[in-house]
Amino acid sequence: MKAAEALVDVQRVFMDSAPLIYFVERFPEYVDRVRDLFQWVREAHLTMATSVVTLTEVLTKPVQAGDTGLIQTYREMLFESRNLILLPITASMAERAAELRANYRLKTPDALQIAAALQAGCEGFVTNDRQLQRVKELRVVVLDDLSLDLPE
Repeated sequence: MKAAEALVDVQRVFMDSAPLIYFVERFPEYVDRVRDLFQWVREAHLTMATSVVTLTEVLTKPVQAGDTGLIQTYREMLFESRNLILLPITASMAERAAELRANYRLKTPDALQIAAALQAGCEGFVTNDRQLQRVKELRVVVLDDLSLDLPE
């Protein structure tokens, strides 16, 4: 499926941690797909967001490894990108996350990410976690289901 099909009628899209990790750390099987997705999002003039939960998730391994360069790359992407909004987690998001956890049996980080997406008005949620497709409040798009699809 192409991003344009998967995200039809979406104006705001939330990026889970995995697509960002694949892009920054250049995972061979995903980097081109994520790069094309990001380019399509820019060309379609969609708003892209993620939350501070992503900051925790993307920094954990670089901090363990003492990789200051990678830490800086992530910080620049999340704090300075014109194309990506970094959302805080608020008390109302935490309450919504509790509902999502209860209704869909999600892990806390996943529930917080989805709650942040919903609070920010995102209609789409890009992840590589197929389990999140249980959530019905927004369109969950699994990266593995997307094909490379930039126009020529």
